[in-house]
Amino acid sequence: MLLLALSLAAAPVCIARVHDGDTVRLCSGERIRIEDIDAPELFRSQRCSPAAARRLEGSRNPPWCDYTKGERARDALALFLAHGPVKLKRTGTDRYGRTLARIWVNGVDAGRYLISRGLARRWR
Repeated sequence: MLLLALSLAAAPVCIARVHDGDTVRLCSGERIRIEDIDAPELFRSQRCSPAAARRLEGSRNPPWCDYTKGERARDALALFLAHGPVKLKRTGTDRYGRTLARIWVNGVDAGRYLISRGLARRWR
């Protein structure tokens, strides 16, 4: 039981780069996708191309192509992560090979923080 508790504990990490409002890269090179949120896409996102928009229309998670809000989400996440030690709990892998995880700074959940500011939404 003690091993299980230790394996579930959030571990401190080093963030190298904030890619967008829901994806970061660790100093180790690992790509992390924040679990259970969707942030707006950035300009030139392939998810916002006309072909992708047609393909994803009516899907569970259609692209959110508000580029200005996408930049605000990315910048807000970067600022949030700069305010203290970053802790991460890995929960799986997405279809693109990114690690799915929850991220906290000073006990505050990054996904909930972005949602509360209208810069992300719950993943459907």
